[in-house]
Amino acid sequence: MIILILFALLTIYPVGACRKSVKKMATYINFRDPNSKEIETLLNSLEKTPGVCIFIDVIDSTLIKYQNTLAQWGRKLNNTFNFISFLNDFKENIVKGIGDQLMVYISDSQIKKKNTYNNYYSLLEDVYSTIYNLKNFPEADVFHKCKVGIHYCEDVYNITFFKECNDFYGRDIDLTARLMSKTKPNRIVMTETFYKKALNDYGEKDYQASMCLSSVSEKYIEDFKGIPGPTEFRVIDV
Repeated sequence: MIILILFALLTIYPVGACRKSVKKMATYINFRDPNSKEIETLLNSLEKTPGVCIFIDVIDSTLIKYQNTLAQWGRKLNNTFNFISFLNDFKENIVKGIGDQLMVYISDSQIKKKNTYNNYYSLLEDVYSTIYNLKNFPEADVFHKCKVGIHYCEDVYNITFFKECNDFYGRDIDLTARLMSKTKPNRIVMTETFYKKALNDYGEKDYQASMCLSSVSEKYIEDFKGIPGPTEFRVIDV
């Protein structure tokens, strides 16, 4: 696989801290009365927003802050986040940055409208290519290594408890976050739920012809903190 872009182009596509460009904002939950009946009515009226949740974590971002100046570690974080944003068609779906971690949520309806990918397999391939390019960039010490967790979510609601913010809450968001405990540099961890959807999209073709599917591990089953029942997942070491 070749490196997909020239580094010089990265400055054209900055990653903003505030995702104001997201067209649909979350339902704002804000009731002063802790026993309000209105909040119960509102919450019970909400519909679920199924889709894919992705956490992308930057490796060694804390260590570099102690070893380098702001100009040095700030540049490297900028390079990494801009590279991720440029290589993927989900700039509009970045929900928030949590420290040095990105949370991305792409609803089913949004996936179908994407230009570069419009199904779960092509989304996985997109993420794989990003990690591959970060890992194999020809110039040393330009980017941080990253690790990724992916889950297909059904129990998710597009709500926020903070004014003018877009966010998603639900059991499946929590599960996606738990996957990060199984990640390491250049590794993608995905639930069996998401893997099956990607596999179904790929069809009957030879898996060995797919760079990402040919690298998928066997299925693991483990219990995660706070998640009732075991979770099935697989990993891809890029």
